[in-house]
Amino acid sequence: MLRKFSEGLAAGILISVGGTVYLSCENRCIGALLFCVALLTICMRGYSLFTGKVCYMTEDHSREAFSVLLWGLCGNIAGTALCGAAVRYALPSAAEAAAALVDAKLAAQTFGMTVVRAVFCGMMVYLSVCIYRDQKSPLGILFCIPTFILSGFEHSIADMFYVFAGRISVAALVFLAAVLIGNVVGGLLLPVLRFRPGGKEEKEHA
Repeated sequence: MLRKFSEGLAAGILISVGGTVYLSCENRCIGALLFCVALLTICMRGYSLFTGKVCYMTEDHSREAFSVLLWGLCGNIAGTALCGAAVRYALPSAAEAAAALVDAKLAAQTFGMTVVRAVFCGMMVYLSVCIYRDQKSPLGILFCIPTFILSGFEHSIADMFYVFAGRISVAALVFLAAVLIGNVVGGLLLPVLRFRPGGKEEKEHA
């Protein structure tokens, strides 16, 4: 489990790097595109990102797989917390941008709105990692990740970094819980729809 925690830690750090470059770009489109470096590296190195791994719980929902998922999530949290503290210390302008971003999300979104936005993000992340795994192509990442960012969908691990780098509060923690719930639902939705009633995954293409 230590290896899965370490892989989750690495993924959390990389998502934080992607979040930092997004916060540092005046042009949101460029920032969203550069954010892709995080997921591309995570997929290429096989690191454990919660939003990418939860999609495959339909294939293996054993106790061991669930334990691996949770240890990876713990690593994601630790990685974003460490990077958030580092950004507050070394990059105050990025920390201010993170605080402003979190404040705007909390002011504009109810719990339910956040869950729905996170569901859409979960679907986009599933498509990006599925295309990378099955088609051996980075195109899903390069298109799906900017799509969910520019659409205002919520990614739990990226939002963790924004909260840790910006401003931690009870409201922010409730917000993160809503994003986690939505990401799980969205991440499992499309994989569930791909399964036949008999339990086998549908392979035919439309």
